[in-house]
Amino acid sequence: MRIAFRSHRLEALCGSEKALRRKYGPASARKVATRLSQLEAAETLEDMRSIGRCHELTHDRSGELAVSLDKGFRLVFRPAGDWRNRHDGGLVWQSVTEIVIIEIVDYH
Repeated sequence: MRIAFRSHRLEALCGSEKALRRKYGPASARKVATRLSQLEAAETLEDMRSIGRCHELTHDRSGELAVSLDKGFRLVFRPAGDWRNRHDGGLVWQSVTEIVIIEIVDYH
């Protein structure tokens, strides 16, 4: 899957294990790197359905998805490029081949 980032700052953070370790600790830094590798290796978002508790978010985060990291943190992203919704409004996961990483956050 193709991955973009909401900002250059976030891209730099995610691209630096040292910066991730400093901000989130070693376990979370490894988990971010693992999740990004899994997302990149996925052909479509459907491949992530059973990895890292990937799920669609609701309410004020409608249209976004998240995968679990460490200690309550989530990697939040949204579909990009050409993708489709089902008739009931849900995302057609097989249609998503590009995403934009929005943030790393503990939103609970």
